[in-house]
Amino acid sequence: MSAAQPGIFALGTASHAYLEFDGLPGVAGGDLVTTIASLREPRTTMGGVNLVAGFRPELWREVRPGDAPTSLAGFDADVTGPDGFSMPATQHDAVLWISGSAYDVVFDVGRAAIAALAGLATVGAETSSWPYRHDLDLTGFEDGTENPSLPDAPEIVLIPAGEPGAGGTILLLQKWEHDAVAWESQAVEEQERVIGRTKAGSVELQERPEDSHVARTDQEDFGDIFRRNMPYGTITDHGTMFVGFCARQQPLAAMLDSMAGRTTGVRDALTHFTNPLSGAYYFVPSAEALTNAGATS
Repeated sequence: MSAAQPGIFALGTASHAYLEFDGLPGVAGGDLVTTIASLREPRTTMGGVNLVAGFRPELWREVRPGDAPTSLAGFDADVTGPDGFSMPATQHDAVLWISGSAYDVVFDVGRAAIAALAGLATVGAETSSWPYRHDLDLTGFEDGTENPSLPDAPEIVLIPAGEPGAGGTILLLQKWEHDAVAWESQAVEEQERVIGRTKAGSVELQERPEDSHVARTDQEDFGDIFRRNMPYGTITDHGTMFVGFCARQQPLAAMLDSMAGRTTGVRDALTHFTNPLSGAYYFVPSAEALTNAGATS
């Protein structure tokens, strides 16, 4: 089986940046894909930098039709629930997820990537992220409780051998802004009802509310995914970057429908305290496919 881009599973990095690019008018899609694919992960005395590249599904399929999932589509329409709550579609042409041991190396690699793409693409969105108290998000709850272990994750994340896009994966990238004042005004017991888990110990509530975040995103209902979520922002303006991987798009899309209340009419209670600012799907090709695309003249 083709190997995954290694940064997907590189846990423990302290600094992250997400750069989303839009191709300039008149630029051939193949030129954009080739240039991004030809970027290499540098090595420094400060430690390695992980570089994960993904592409708007339709763009990758146009350039590499034999190595693309046939039904994968971009995030081209808002996900809107019956009460009007909406997750915006902000699809871009490509994404670079850069992670490393310290922000200075991430910063340098990011600037070098932008320079390499000058004349081909502009930065449509940029977010920097960092871990908070090891494995907490900025609500104070543990994030990724249901994540598979690293040995089990590839089976969930990677498209199987023999299928188009084998060794690649599907990335859902969303930026969620937290209403910290509203959230922190809730008693811990009420926060736990919103999440569906205890704040200390991250134990699922025996009688979790139907609208709790755990209930609305239960992977037993939609299928397993692998999350690499990270906090982002400043002291006064912050939130969560949702970084979810799966071998199939359907579990990711079904989870969003459930959170918005499109399937049952029950909206995720956490969405009353977090505001989605962006949403995009990217195809993240295997390391081999990326290398081949970068070698294309």
